Amino acid sequence: MDRTFVMVKPDGYARSLVGRIVSRFEEKGFKLVDAKVMQLTREHAEHHYEHLRSKVFFDELVDFIVSGPIFAMIWEGKDAIKNARALIGATNPSDALAGTIRGDFAIDVASNIIHGSDSIESAEREIKLFFH
Repeated sequence: MDRTFVMVKPDGYARSLVGRIVSRFEEKGFKLVDAKVMQLTREHAEHHYEHLRSKVFFDELVDFIVSGPIFAMIWEGKDAIKNARALIGATNPSDALAGTIRGDFAIDVASNIIHGSDSIESAEREIKLFFH
């Protein structure tokens, strides 16, 4: 069984979507290994998004992710990273299919409510960053 990191972003937390999101993962057969509510510091957020530092939207992204609490989770399941990303949906909600979390709940690309690891390496890094 593989593990992946998933985070409900401040917009999803503020809109009380945590329970619905957790239910969707459980309905797809994922097992919740660990979870916690966190208020990220700017330093923690910058570390998490380090790979995007050169992007013009970096400061706006960091401002957003520290704007309110997040819900960090570790999920376990078969092909956890691939299957979690399929459940989450496309980054831009206008491209996300109905039935995916972003397709059903996200408002726009800046407020897309959820993050999921995109590789084994990022899952390991993010789990370590948020849970150790």
